[in-house]
Amino acid sequence: MDLLRSEKMSFVQLIIPVESAQRAISYLGELGLVQFKDLNDDKSPFQRTFVNQVKRCGEMSRKLRFFSDQISKAGLMISALPALQPNIDLEELEVQLGEHESELLEMNTNSEKLQQTYNELLEFKLVLLKAGGFLVSAHNHSASSAMELDENIDFSSCCMLFSCKLILLAPSYLKNVFLFLKEIEPELPNKAGLRFISGIILKSKALKFERMLFRATRGNMFFHQAPAGAHVRDHISGEMVEKTVFVVFFSGEQAKTKILRICDSFDANCYPVPEELNKQRQVTREVSSRLSELETALDAGIRHRNTTLSSIGCQLWRWTLMVKKDKAIYDTLNMLNFDVTKKCLVGEGWCPTFAKPQIKDALQRATVDSNSQVGIIFHVMDAMESPPTYFRTNQFTHAFQEIVDAYGVARYREANPAVFSVITFPFLFAVMFGDWGHGLCLLLAALALILRERKLGSQKLDSFMEMAFGGRYVILLMALFSIYCGLIYNEFFSVPFHIFGPSAYRCRDLHCSDAYSVGLVKYREPYKFGVDPSWRGSRSELPFLNSLKMKMSILLGVAQMNLGILLSYFDAKFHGNSLDIRYQFVPQMIFLNSLFGYLALLIIVKWCTGSQADLYHVMIYMFLSPSEDLGDNQLFWGQKALQILLLLMAIAAVPWMLFPKPFILKRLHTERFQGRTYGILRTSDADLDIEPDSAREHHDDFNFSEVFVHQMIHSIEFVLGAVSNTASYLRLWALSLAHSELSTVFYEKILLLAWRYNSIIIRITGLAVFAFATAFILLMMETLSAFLHALRLHWVEFMNKFYHGDGYKFRPFSFVSIAEEED
Repeated sequence: MDLLRSEKMSFVQLIIPVESAQRAISYLGELGLVQFKDLNDDKSPFQRTFVNQVKRCGEMSRKLRFFSDQISKAGLMISALPALQPNIDLEELEVQLGEHESELLEMNTNSEKLQQTYNELLEFKLVLLKAGGFLVSAHNHSASSAMELDENIDFSSCCMLFSCKLILLAPSYLKNVFLFLKEIEPELPNKAGLRFISGIILKSKALKFERMLFRATRGNMFFHQAPAGAHVRDHISGEMVEKTVFVVFFSGEQAKTKILRICDSFDANCYPVPEELNKQRQVTREVSSRLSELETALDAGIRHRNTTLSSIGCQLWRWTLMVKKDKAIYDTLNMLNFDVTKKCLVGEGWCPTFAKPQIKDALQRATVDSNSQVGIIFHVMDAMESPPTYFRTNQFTHAFQEIVDAYGVARYREANPAVFSVITFPFLFAVMFGDWGHGLCLLLAALALILRERKLGSQKLDSFMEMAFGGRYVILLMALFSIYCGLIYNEFFSVPFHIFGPSAYRCRDLHCSDAYSVGLVKYREPYKFGVDPSWRGSRSELPFLNSLKMKMSILLGVAQMNLGILLSYFDAKFHGNSLDIRYQFVPQMIFLNSLFGYLALLIIVKWCTGSQADLYHVMIYMFLSPSEDLGDNQLFWGQKALQILLLLMAIAAVPWMLFPKPFILKRLHTERFQGRTYGILRTSDADLDIEPDSAREHHDDFNFSEVFVHQMIHSIEFVLGAVSNTASYLRLWALSLAHSELSTVFYEKILLLAWRYNSIIIRITGLAVFAFATAFILLMMETLSAFLHALRLHWVEFMNKFYHGDGYKFRPFSFVSIAEEED
C-alpha cells in the first residue's frame, strides 16, 4: 500500500449469464471493490430492464418505514440484534410484509373507530354532568322567582317589557327571564316555546363561538358555558385539548337552524340532554358503563397491537437491510446492458489492481452457487477516461484524508498531501495553541473518545459529537504537539515552570527590586529546553517573544512552501513530465528561495551569531538599493554580492516560468501535424501530464493563446503568492501571541485577583469563572480558531504549490456503505 500515491486502478469488463447475474452482483457488493459504470445513462429509470424489481423493493421499503413509524408512535424500541430466524427470499418477505401491513391497518382502523366512539361518549358524559347542572339550577331558580310574582300578571305586557330591556339585562338574569316566561305560560305552542342546545367546543373557540351566536340570533339567545373539567382528545389533531361545555337557550325553529349550522362550522359537538333529573342520571349511568367497556376493549387492542409490533421490531433491521441490498443489486443490474443474444449481461467498471484475484474468486463462487453452465468472463480493458482515486485508509489516517478531500479529491496517482498533513497539520495547530496545560485537557478529551471508540461507534451521535469522534486521532495529535510546543513556550495555563533546571538569569541586586525595570543579567548557561521562565514578567518579555515567534513563523512557512514545490517535482518526475520540471519546478524554487529562503537564512545566522542587524532594513534595501553598503547590518562576508546575485536570479525566474513552456507546447503540436514526430508525441513526457483547463487535453482543439494565458495566470499567481503566502504564515505568530496573552489575562485578572481575598466564596467564584473562561473560550473557541487557521495554511499556502485536486473518488458498490446509509 503506497500512501503517497493512490491505488492503481484497472478498467474491467464483466460478461455475466442472466441466471447468475443477481448472485454475482451480490457477491461483488459484499466484496465492495468494484465501481460500475452506467451503460444506460441515456435511459430514464422507467426504461430500464429491472424497473419492476426496483419498484417492488421501493414498495417494501415503504412498508418497512410504515412499520418503523408505528413502532416509534407506540413507544417501542427497534432491536438492533434481530432474533434468529430462518433466511427467507425476497418473495416470501414481500408476502409477509403485506400480511403485516394489512393486519396493522385493520387494527389501526378498529382502534380509531373505538377511540372516536370513546371520545364521543366521554364528551357526552361531560355535557351531561355540566349541562344537566345548568338545567337543574335554572329550574329551581325559575320556580322561586315565579312564587314572588303577582298571579294576575299579563303575559303580553311581560313580553313587551322583555323586548324593550333585552340588551340592558345581564346574562344570568336573561336566563331567569326566559325560564320565567316558559314557567308562567305552559300552554304556549312548542314552536314559540323556549328551547336549548347543549354541546362541547374547543376552549380557544368558545369566545368567537358566543359572539357568532349573538350576532346570528340578534341577541335572542342566552349562552352559558363552563370548563369541561377534563382533557379530551381532539378528533382532528389527535392531541389532548381543553374543551368547554355550553348550553344555548333560544326560541323558534329558525334560530335552532342557525345555531346548528354555526356549531358545525366551529366543529362543536352537540349532544341531547334530558331536562328531567332522573333521566339525566339514568343516561349518565349508561354512558359510564359503555365507557368502561370501551376502555377494556381499547386496552386489549393496544396490547395486541404492541405484541404484533414487537415481533416485527425484532426483525425490522434485518428486513430493512435485506430490502436495501436487493434494491441496490437491481439498481446496479440496471447499469448493465444485455448482449446481442439477450442471454448475458455486460458490465464495465473500475477496480483496484490488487483486487482482481479477489473479484475473480467471487465471480467463480457465484457461478458455482447459481448452478450456471456458463462461467462469468472477467477481463481488463483500456479506458479513455481518467481512473478514479482510491486511497486505502484506516481509523487513524481517515480523518486526515477527509481534511484533504474537503479541498478537492486528488487526481489519479497524484501526490497525496494527507501523508504530510498527519504531522504538519497538528504541528501548525500546536504552534498557535501552544500551552501544555491546555494540551493536557485536549489529550484527556481525545483519550476519552478513543477509549470509548467501540461504544460510540455503534451509537447515533449528534452532529457535534460525530465530528469530534470522527477526528479523535486528529485531536490526539493536536494535543500531543500542543504539549510539546507548550513545553517550548514554557506555559502551563500561561504560568512558567522550572521544569528543565534553574533559570540562566538572575537579578542585578539581592532584593530583585529592579527586575521589572532594569532587567535581569545572565550568569550561567542557557535554559536547557524551551523559553527561560525568567522572561515571564520582565520588561523585555513581549519584544523577545514577538521576535521569537515571528521569525519562527517565517521559517516554518518557508520550509512548508519548499516542501510543496518539492512535491511538484516528484509528481512531474513520476508522470514523466520533463517540461514541468525544467520550466516550472526549477524557476519556482529559484524565485522562492532567492527571496524568502534568503530571509530564512538571515534569521538563522542572526540567531547563531547574536548579531544586532536589522533584517527589515536588509530585505527592503535589497530591492531599493542593492549596491548600497550594508554597514552594521552585514551578517557574513560576501553578503552584498550574494544579495545582488539572488535578486538577479529572482528576476530571471519570472520569464523562465512564463514563456518557454507555451512555445514548446506549440512546437510539439505543430510537429505532430507535420507528421515528423507523431509517434513520439503521443508518448512524450510533455503529453503524460496535462495542465488543467489546457487545450492540449485534446490535440485537435489546441489553442496557443489559451495555453499562454493559462501559463501567465499561473506564473503571476505564484509570484504574488510567494509574498502573500509567506506573510500568511505570520498568523502562527499572531494567534500564538493572542492565545498566550488571553490565557495570561484570565489567570492574572480572574484567578489571582480572586485569590487575594480571604473569602472562600470569592475564591470559589473566581475559580469557577476561570474554569468557565478556560473551557469555553480557550479550549473551545481558540481550538476552533487555531484549527481553521491551520486548515487554511494547508489548503492555500501548502497544497496550491503542487496539488490539482480535480479528481473524483472511487465509490465502489458495497453493502457496507449501503447499511450505513439512512433512508
